[in-house]
Amino acid sequence: AAMTLCIVGVVVAPEAIAPWVKTLFPAPSPEASLKAAWWLPMLIMGGGIIASIIGCFFVRVGEKVEMAALLGALRRGTLSASILTAFFALLIIQLLNAQMGLFWAVLSGLIAGVLMGESTNYYTSYAFKPTREISEASTFGGGATMVRGFAIGLLSTWPPVILVAIATLIAFYFASFYGVAIAAASMLSTLGVTLATDAYGPVADNAGGIATMAELPPEVRERTDALDSLGNTTAATGKGFAIGAAVLNALGLILSYALAAGLVSIASDGKMTAPPELSLLSPSVIVGMLIGALIPAVFVAITMKSVGVTAGLIVEEVRRQWREIPGLREGKARAQYDRCVDISTKAALKEMLAPSLMTIIAPILVGLILGKYALGGFLISSLATGFILAVTLNNAGGAWDNAKKWIEAGHFGGKGSDAHKAAVVGDTTGDPMKDTAGPSLNIMLKLMSVISLLLAPVLSKFPGIF
Repeated sequence: AAMTLCIVGVVVAPEAIAPWVKTLFPAPSPEASLKAAWWLPMLIMGGGIIASIIGCFFVRVGEKVEMAALLGALRRGTLSASILTAFFALLIIQLLNAQMGLFWAVLSGLIAGVLMGESTNYYTSYAFKPTREISEASTFGGGATMVRGFAIGLLSTWPPVILVAIATLIAFYFASFYGVAIAAASMLSTLGVTLATDAYGPVADNAGGIATMAELPPEVRERTDALDSLGNTTAATGKGFAIGAAVLNALGLILSYALAAGLVSIASDGKMTAPPELSLLSPSVIVGMLIGALIPAVFVAITMKSVGVTAGLIVEEVRRQWREIPGLREGKARAQYDRCVDISTKAALKEMLAPSLMTIIAPILVGLILGKYALGGFLISSLATGFILAVTLNNAGGAWDNAKKWIEAGHFGGKGSDAHKAAVVGDTTGDPMKDTAGPSLNIMLKLMSVISLLLAPVLSKFPGIF
């Protein structure tokens, strides 16, 4: 997003971008200032890669299988990578002779990312109260499980939203548009550690399956279960981290659109001004905001429905094989696994066509029909509602999953109890929410911003039909 902002400034509005680039990167010529602005995010990301590699060496755990010890090990890796990234960023900013305000933008993004991870841990790990409350609610049936889990998911939205809001304010105060994009880059710079903690979950899950099939000692399965449960939490943490970074990146792209389409202008002193047409009382802007708020909800509905359709096709195929393949029930014949893979792949591609087209077409129609100011309202509104929906779906799904794990650990009747059966309902419902609908919203938000940015040169000269 930071580099996109530089490109937009050079190609579309060089006279608009010059004041604040020169302020942030004092240099003998505007070209040198712009070159430094271009290199800064890439160098920060490079420093983040090195910091992530070093941070991995801090992830150490002994023989204990308690969730607190496992979470502490991963927390050390994330914190050490973030601290090292901040140190590298400070050195890079000094070498580029840039203003210290950029460092505060970097720091705001890093701190917001770390705290968002801690927030997700709290709301999705069974080591803490919210997830245990869902387990307790499961003793009253599936309905209570669903209500409590969804309530926890909604409640979990306030920390990431507040953190992103504070990071945006700090970054914008110290470094204007560019600072917001730099905050997003810094949040993503430690992706090496964050992505590793997210990706290891399925590995631990499959290791547990192998331990069960190989009839290894109980203590082996106990350890793999603990790692599997941690994997559910870190997967939710990784998704939450990705949501925050996606929102900041989308916001940086929206600011680039505002600059490219002429929604705002920047004075010689770096101050930003907006025309009256961008007022929240403008009918076109209001309509754009209403449509923007609608799009994420429809997108989530389509993706979750697609999961149900695809699952139904797989179930029908499995039932067909049980009926038609001789000896399959007795274990004497081999199932046609490739048929299930083929059906799921084709169905997934087919079902994602509608939400993909909606994501591409919606901003184009809003911009061409209602104009560039309405599209600005559309993007901001969809970003806000998409952010809240994504966090809710991600955290509710993760909390339901770990609530089931807490019961399986021997609480509230243990595995096979009525509470466990109710928790399975929540876990099954949460899977498409946290694995499909929530993460896909990240792509939707960024893609709509990119489409709008590509459309900006046209909209700057075309007022719209209405």
